[in-house]
Amino acid sequence: MNGNLIIKNASQLVTCSGFSAKKGKEMSNLSVIENGTVIITDGTISYVGKDCPPLADYPHHQVIDGTGKAVLPGFVDSHTHFIFGGYREEEFSWRMRGDSYMSIMDRGGGIHNTMNATRRASFEELKEAGRKRLDTMLAMGVTTVEGKSGYGMNKETELKQLEVMKALNEEHPVDIVSTFMGAHATPQEYKGKEDDFLDYMIREVMPEVKETNLADCCDIFCERNVFDIEQSRRYLTAARDLGFNLKIHADEIVTLGGAELAVELGALSADHLLQASDGGIRDLARSNTVATLLPCTAFSLKEHYARGRYMIDSGCAVALATDLNPGSSFTNSIPLLFALACIYMQLSPEEAVTALTINGAAAVGCADKIGSIDIGKQGDLVILEYPSYKFLPYHIGMNIVEKVIKKGEVISRY
Repeated sequence: MNGNLIIKNASQLVTCSGFSAKKGKEMSNLSVIENGTVIITDGTISYVGKDCPPLADYPHHQVIDGTGKAVLPGFVDSHTHFIFGGYREEEFSWRMRGDSYMSIMDRGGGIHNTMNATRRASFEELKEAGRKRLDTMLAMGVTTVEGKSGYGMNKETELKQLEVMKALNEEHPVDIVSTFMGAHATPQEYKGKEDDFLDYMIREVMPEVKETNLADCCDIFCERNVFDIEQSRRYLTAARDLGFNLKIHADEIVTLGGAELAVELGALSADHLLQASDGGIRDLARSNTVATLLPCTAFSLKEHYARGRYMIDSGCAVALATDLNPGSSFTNSIPLLFALACIYMQLSPEEAVTALTINGAAAVGCADKIGSIDIGKQGDLVILEYPSYKFLPYHIGMNIVEKVIKKGEVISRY
């Protein structure tokens, strides 16, 4: 197990080549090499090309014949809440009978329900559940995932969630980019005192998260009846001052200006964006902030999808993510994500692949290390059982990942 691997004769070597997010028309350029070869040495990509060098020059490399297979960068799921306690299957039934997501939350369900269950859960319970979810992600080609806290909303549980992610990151093949999201909602003990709650998070919790190096990013749910624009600006500015990268749940339920705020503050990404304004989309297109779209959430909530086609045509960098969580999107299905993005948000297969590779990497601040098959990047790849990446949305709802490569090691076979 030395991280040395050669994949030769790949029907398509889909490199998605680049070191930053691709915007607009650039998202269609996958830089595909027919019958291509990629070589990984000591876990890092060392050769990408059409011709395979003499194998005798690589006596310590495992060799895989990729004939009839498409090879892509490992997928980056750049928005999840995969560490949580409990489930909300009853609330799903309530939504099917017509109750809205926000009305359930207003009467103590939703995020508050999961908060209570997560507060009760032990470290080991959360870790074991998280491990199983990572296993499922890996099976579908995810090699890097972003995970958020936010189901504690007190110091003890927020730190517990982040410590679980740190432990899993050290033990599990999937890399985890951790995000502190203490401002996910206002807990009952602070009801009507939202500013006091934010003060508590900013003064007591956020600095400890930073000092203990438990999170790379900071996020907030900027939404009507949750945290408004000024509250979100104050919270994220404090996070930026401490050195966190910024992300924001923006314009999901109503048009509030979250996209504009993300650009103003230089956030890595603005996420959801179902109700983003034309002006917000124009701002995103002029910025380096990635528009991260979560079609599984819109599907689960029976809401209109974010305007992915319009955003790309406007020049935005778009990423796709599952939003795995126990409420609004209890799925981490990459096959479903591809299908919804292409069929209902009108992304091309090329744009969808870009959105889940190099642009997903940019949305977590890692486009210089992962998200494409380029020399010098980490050797994270997926091998499909079909000869073209176009089978990803076409074989609807089916996992077509045959092998997953992590830092040059074949770590799973399906």
